[in-house]
Amino acid sequence: MSTSLRDLVDTGRGILAGDALSIAPDDLKQQNKALAYEIERLRSMLRMSAQLYSSLEWNEVLELALDLGGGVLSDTRNADAKIVRALLLFHEEELRVACARGLTRADLRVRFRGTDGVLAKSLNKAEIKVCKEPGRDPELRQLVALQKCKSAVCIPLYMDMNVYGLMLYAHPTAGFFKREEVELLSAVASQAMIAMQNAQLFDDLAREKERITEALEEARKKLARDLHDGPTQSVGAITMRVNFARRLMERDPKAASDELFRVEELARRTCKEMRQMLFTLRPLVLESNGLIAALEHLSKQAQENYGQSVIVEADPHAVDELELGKQNVLFYVAEEAINNSRKHAEAAHVWVRVNCRNDVIVLEIQDDGKGFDVKALADGYEERGSLGMINMHERAEIVNGIFKIDSAKGKGTTVKLAVPLTQEAADRIRRPGYAF
Repeated sequence: MSTSLRDLVDTGRGILAGDALSIAPDDLKQQNKALAYEIERLRSMLRMSAQLYSSLEWNEVLELALDLGGGVLSDTRNADAKIVRALLLFHEEELRVACARGLTRADLRVRFRGTDGVLAKSLNKAEIKVCKEPGRDPELRQLVALQKCKSAVCIPLYMDMNVYGLMLYAHPTAGFFKREEVELLSAVASQAMIAMQNAQLFDDLAREKERITEALEEARKKLARDLHDGPTQSVGAITMRVNFARRLMERDPKAASDELFRVEELARRTCKEMRQMLFTLRPLVLESNGLIAALEHLSKQAQENYGQSVIVEADPHAVDELELGKQNVLFYVAEEAINNSRKHAEAAHVWVRVNCRNDVIVLEIQDDGKGFDVKALADGYEERGSLGMINMHERAEIVNGIFKIDSAKGKGTTVKLAVPLTQEAADRIRRPGYAF
């Protein structure tokens, strides 16, 4: 509660106690007017606070948080115009102005390291710090708008031991930020941090929805390509050959019989291709018998359809504690890696290994193909528009796992995915130097 508002409350109490008779009519009128203004200001702050909590748009949340802080500091109609305020957020290990009031255009482009002066003290200790001469501070002096300010306060924005940035308020009056003003700004910062996290979660959800939409679109395109290059071409060939055999039947029955035999073989291959596509779209054996059985079925189909040897070396109980949704992710990664080894690496043999060590399930796909330059492939994703490796990386993130590819030209390729079963295991696999 600001000092002026406290005085007005004390006056109101006096009026209720019967002291109104001792107050001159003009003074009473002036106090009533000031009290009405304070009540309206509080109403405005409550509306702004409610809007802050309800908003899920990131930039709007920043604007509202900054204005709410300015609102709690303004005791008169003109005080708010004198308050210089800015919201500084970390971006690539430096503080940048995300939103501001009263800064110059040049000030908006200033970057802070946050390693010196009042900024460093506030960030390092996650404490509110008041600065008497912000224009002389080692970092804040970069802001032209603070040269005339005699007092400033920095309120860190932190949650769960993580510091996201800080709110900066400055005023031309020395000693402007007293204990009560600081307490009010601290409350505003807490509200702002919750609102910012909500907005960030909403933004992450929107991005995830967009990513899923793109993945579905890519899956549809892949299905269309596979249908066009596989069954569609085969059915077209069958139609032509059947027509050719029909015309042969009258003048050369034996040739017609041979042609029908070739048509039958082509039809069988087409059926196998279609069954493989259906298995890829929805591997029922995975739903009924789990990951290991699905991998063995995939191995059998690779041998029957493409003559590729896929050897499954798996602990039969490795994924007993892994939910079906995550098993599906592991199956997708294995299938994608096996397809890549056949289409691009021309591998004759592929080894698929699954084991569980220290609450971490490790999937490994190794082939004896021609290999490739991993860095060159990663650098060329945008130009080629290939999403296979990117999709595997993204699927690893979905299960809170880590994904790794080792390859070199002429030395084959090894794809690894580590999936943690516990939070402790998840923290462990992300520590520097973890090997799997």
